[in-house]
Formats: sequence, structure tokens, C-alpha cells
Amino acid sequence: MNQLETLAEQIREQFDIRTAARDQALAQARMLTRFCAQAIRAVHRQDLQTMTAHLTKARALFDALRGLLAPYPDLYYAGYTQDALKEFVEANITCALILDQPLPGPAELGVEANTYMNGLAESVGELRRRCLDILRHGYSAEAERLLGLMDDIYAILVTMDYPDAITNGLRRQTDLARGILEKTRGDITFSLRSEYLEQALARLGQQFGNEPAAHTQPLSRALPDEE
Repeated sequence: MNQLETLAEQIREQFDIRTAARDQALAQARMLTRFCAQAIRAVHRQDLQTMTAHLTKARALFDALRGLLAPYPDLYYAGYTQDALKEFVEANITCALILDQPLPGPAELGVEANTYMNGLAESVGELRRRCLDILRHGYSAEAERLLGLMDDIYAILVTMDYPDAITNGLRRQTDLARGILEKTRGDITFSLRSEYLEQALARLGQQFGNEPAAHTQPLSRALPDEE
């Protein structure tokens, strides 16, 4: 019985260490998600200084989280950890594409392929948000550029025809990206046609405005006198 108690104590120590690592990882994952959301918010507001600061903090947290969980692969690949890493990927990709910078790859970001692809898929929603912000002020070529990026991302996503166990649910994200892409395409098409219509009406108004006014007599004089 003394031997059993000794073994139990050793196991409790291991569980205590793993529990402490898990609790710390949860806290860091929440902070990482928050910094990523703030970076995306900043890039939409075109506040590049704040965006850079939050991305830098997110990178530091990402490195710390990966180092903390290196001895515990099961905790590293747990859902809450991978969700935070996916947010990290989404933030970096979104900021790069909106600013027309080179696309960071999975090796550069330090993430697994399935985490990267899911983060890439979720960036489509942020690109739509940026398009709608642009379209509020009228059609522009920048919205077309972002739509082209969304189309390119979707074209890659549909080629990843692998089981969800491999891609971690990428098929569902691909379906969502398709719906977002088509809605955005419709919004941009409507905005473009509205722009054409406004231009046509403006030209028509100028045409009629430049023509000499017809000499007409007042309505009271144009009508025949009553007998």
C-alpha cells in the first residue's frame, strides 16, 4: 500500500503540472484572440500604428503559448488552442491583404496546414467587411481588388477536398466563404450599376441643361379665352 500511495502522489504531481499548463494556456489563448481582434479592428479603421502594436503582442503571445505547450502535444492540439491560433492566422492574413502586402504562409506564421487554411477561409469575411466599408462611399477599384482576392481564396479552398479529420472542418468554412463571396459580388455589381446610372443621369442633365430654353407663354395666355 505504501508503494501505491507513492505512485498516486507522483501521478497527482503530474496532473497538477498539466493542469497548471492548461490553465495558463487558456488565459494566453484568450489574450491572443483579443489582440488579434483588435488588430483587425485597427486595420479596418486604417490605424496602422495600433494594428502593428497588436500584431506584435499577438506574435509574442503565440510564441509563448507554443513554447508552454511544447511538452504537451495534446493540449497544443486541443480545440481552444487551435481556435486561438486560427485567429492569429486570420489577423495576419487580413491585415496583409487589406494593405496589399505579401501573403504570409504557414511556415512564416508557424502554424499547421489545417489551422492556416481555416484562418485563410475566415479572412474572407473580413475582406467582405472592408468591401462594404468602401462601398458606403461609392464604387471603387479597391473593392474589386478585394473581391478578386476573395475569389482567389475560394478557388483554393474548393481544391482542399480532404476529410474533416485532416482539415479540421475546412469544408464548412469553404461553404461559408462561398456564400460570403457571392453576396459581396452582388453588392459590388449593384454599386457599379448604380454608379453607371448616376453618371448617365448626370450626362443627361448636362445635355438638357445646355439646350436653349423653349420660348413658351404663360399658361393663362396659352389657354383660349372663355366666352
